[in-house]
Amino acid sequence: MEAGGLEWLLVPMQQLVSWGAAGAMVFGGVVPYIPQYRDIRRTQNVEGFSTYVCLVLLVANILRILFWFGRHFESPLLWQSIIMIITMLLMLKLCTEVRVSNELNIKRRSFADFDLNYFWHWSKFTDYVQCVLTFTGVTGYITYLWLDSSLFVETLGFLAVFTEAMLGVPQLYRNYQNRSTEGMSVKMVLMWTSGDTFKTVYFILNQAPFQFSICGLLQVFVDIAILLQVYLYSYYPHQKPVPHTAHPASTKAL
Repeated sequence: MEAGGLEWLLVPMQQLVSWGAAGAMVFGGVVPYIPQYRDIRRTQNVEGFSTYVCLVLLVANILRILFWFGRHFESPLLWQSIIMIITMLLMLKLCTEVRVSNELNIKRRSFADFDLNYFWHWSKFTDYVQCVLTFTGVTGYITYLWLDSSLFVETLGFLAVFTEAMLGVPQLYRNYQNRSTEGMSVKMVLMWTSGDTFKTVYFILNQAPFQFSICGLLQVFVDIAILLQVYLYSYYPHQKPVPHTAHPASTKAL
């Protein structure tokens, strides 16, 4: 009787934990961008945030969704990709509006120019949407043609998670260029690290495709490298030359 009563209690608790973990996977990935989004709105400056982070996450999550059609994985991971794509589009919209409002150069750039020198440096949010839709259409068509090939599907899955694992690299490089982490939300990176650690453990425990676990570990290492930059540039600051103009530095390409 006691064992039966204990089982009656444990089953709902296990279900509750399972739902909680699934909810954390779906929405946890977008939480780190909330402080960064608020910082950009408050300061009206995007200098410290690399929009290539948005590019990396958009590509990674589009590829992950396409991978799902070839090899079904857990639905929370699928919903996570959909939520992340929406979040990155919102980040891009804000960054584009702020950058253009502060930009001294009146020359407008668009996706339709097909100028590689200004790729991902366009003047309107709609240009980014056009680029994302074009990429989705091309990769979706290729996936449709090769969906029966297990080699293609596994390669697609690897590309999806490896691209996501490179998420922090644009921010890592931006910090290295600036010799500073000023303008970057440290809270965002701390949340990256905790979220990526949780996500990697989730992959391992739920026996997700092996590509997910390997690239999850790589992503954690990149997060730690960015946190090391925060420490190094705080205690050993790089002296930047005094600018000759009082205009904001946001004219620099993102």
